[in-house]
Amino acid sequence: MTTPRPRRTAAVVLVIAAAVATGTMSALGPGTAAAAPTCADVHVVSARGTNEPGGMWSRFHLGTVVGNPVYAAVDDALSGTVDAYRVEYPASLDQPASVQKGNRDLVDHVVEQAATCPDQRFVLVGYSQGANVVDNAIGISSAGAKVGGPIVATLPPQLEARIAAILLFGNPIRGIGKEVTGPYAERTFDVCNDNDPVCDPDGTDWNVHTRYARHAGAAAEFVTARI
Repeated sequence: MTTPRPRRTAAVVLVIAAAVATGTMSALGPGTAAAAPTCADVHVVSARGTNEPGGMWSRFHLGTVVGNPVYAAVDDALSGTVDAYRVEYPASLDQPASVQKGNRDLVDHVVEQAATCPDQRFVLVGYSQGANVVDNAIGISSAGAKVGGPIVATLPPQLEARIAAILLFGNPIRGIGKEVTGPYAERTFDVCNDNDPVCDPDGTDWNVHTRYARHAGAAAEFVTARI
């Protein structure tokens, strides 16, 4: 008895035909060439806040309070191509493990992305605990701040010039009298709502900590001036 050979589905046939037409497949055999990476002009790397939902219907799930509205504003403001990456970390109250995992993931991702896309520039976005993730990644320790911890990884100096802007919202280190200093200071947009207990040492109103989307337009203008 002859076993029938499996038939290719229409979808597979179309994929193979497209690969041959674009030169991404050298032959219809087991050995295929990997597709070249797509590199946007600007890559937004965003770390969400503690327990912040990513946004079910958003493209990159960067965060409902800050990441998604800020990405949308930046994408709309820039003339070039823009894409994004969500920092993969728990964004939980398990500290310092959570913030340190985010710190490591952000640095690893930017280093790998920079090697893959040598002409790409970066915008780093952090909200609440995510701001601590960014702070640590650029060498400003969040130890002692709410949902913070000691630095475990920093961006290498050779990538400094490719970090176009840093956008921080409800940055916890401000609650302990710290701010971004050093080579990234002039490229940092750091906003703290009045009476926000996460970043305002005298803050008492937790409601204002969720009201940062209104700064998305100003943050996008800040980025536009530096690209």
